Amino acid sequence: MSKEYIPNNLLHIPVLLEATLDTLRPMEGESYLDLTAGYGGHANRFLSVTGNYTDSVLVDRDDYAIKRLNSLSNKGVRLLHTDFVTAARQLIKEGQTFNMVLVDLGVSSPQLDQFERGFSFTNSGPLDMRMDQSQASSAETLVNTASEQELTRIITQYGEEPIGSAKTIAKAIVVNRPLSQTGELADLIKTVYRGKWKKIHPATRTFQAIRIAVNDELKQIEDLLPLLPDLLKPGGRVGIISFHSLEDRLVKRYFKDQFDEGIQAVLQPLTKKPIAGSIYDVHNPRSRSSKLRAAVKK
Repeated sequence: MSKEYIPNNLLHIPVLLEATLDTLRPMEGESYLDLTAGYGGHANRFLSVTGNYTDSVLVDRDDYAIKRLNSLSNKGVRLLHTDFVTAARQLIKEGQTFNMVLVDLGVSSPQLDQFERGFSFTNSGPLDMRMDQSQASSAETLVNTASEQELTRIITQYGEEPIGSAKTIAKAIVVNRPLSQTGELADLIKTVYRGKWKKIHPATRTFQAIRIAVNDELKQIEDLLPLLPDLLKPGGRVGIISFHSLEDRLVKRYFKDQFDEGIQAVLQPLTKKPIAGSIYDVHNPRSRSSKLRAAVKK
């Protein structure tokens, strides 16, 4: 499969799209910032409502995604090829604010489905998992250089794998190094895994953990959250879609801290409880673990 060409059947189906539109309520003329624009699934719908391309910004650190967004760039949208924390800081420094900000923390379907990206083990490919292909360290680097203790910590902390299983997997990785293919790693984990499993492959949590570690995902979220109010106009809305408990816990805690400040609070809730993809987006299989939380700036 060419890295330049993404077939139509691999295009990303945006998660919780209708729920996000209903919650953030875009209006004609409003500005839109998408900090994880991906392949433009959410952005296309929001911008088709607002019609305001020239005051809107789309961000992604994946060069494949940036290439897919060129059609929106041709309409006047500004594209930033960088991570969302760097983009947020840059926009704040420039004094830019927006009516709506969206952050979708999920991995896009093309990233998962392109075997050469190394995010999935459905079709074996190189152990990569980098969101930003210019980044030096990949999953292969981590898997083949981290100590057994460090691998155990990563698999336990980021994959939420029970400690016993994490230790077994980490030891097996160290003993069987070097590893270079996703299929190799997945088969190894399946061989040594002692817990019960049915539909979910026993390597799933380890792959999640390695991806989070390679891309420093949780630190990125922690750094981004306090910047969000400075990106919003008064009355501006922010929505964050998370996909696992580690992400959602950070978002939930940040919003709760904001809301608990009472009259001093900068943000007020738009969602009392998270909007769950398992309920509100049942036709999209990649929505099943998603949660949308949203707030509005006073």
